[in-house]
Amino acid sequence: MIPTNYYIVLSAILFGLGVLAFIFKRNIISIFMSIELMLNAVNLAFVAFSQAMHKLDGQVFVLFVIVVAAAEAAVGLAIIILTARNRQSLNVERVDLLKL
Repeated sequence: MIPTNYYIVLSAILFGLGVLAFIFKRNIISIFMSIELMLNAVNLAFVAFSQAMHKLDGQVFVLFVIVVAAAEAAVGLAIIILTARNRQSLNVERVDLLKL
């Protein structure tokens, strides 16, 4: 049996890598993937705590997070595709759709 601390440390490392990628990457796809990495890190922590406390509450939260991530992926990828078609770039600094 693997201790819960290992899962929490792994979750923190994955979340930290996601935050660093979100801050330093300039490609929309990379930023999108870093958000998904952070969501999966939170899911890992929820499952680890759920297993440690012998309750299913954390796993229920994981299902909700997965549903929200799937909806975010569908809407986010649609926006990214439209942005790439209109601006011919996936660079975040060149995307200024909200400016008039």
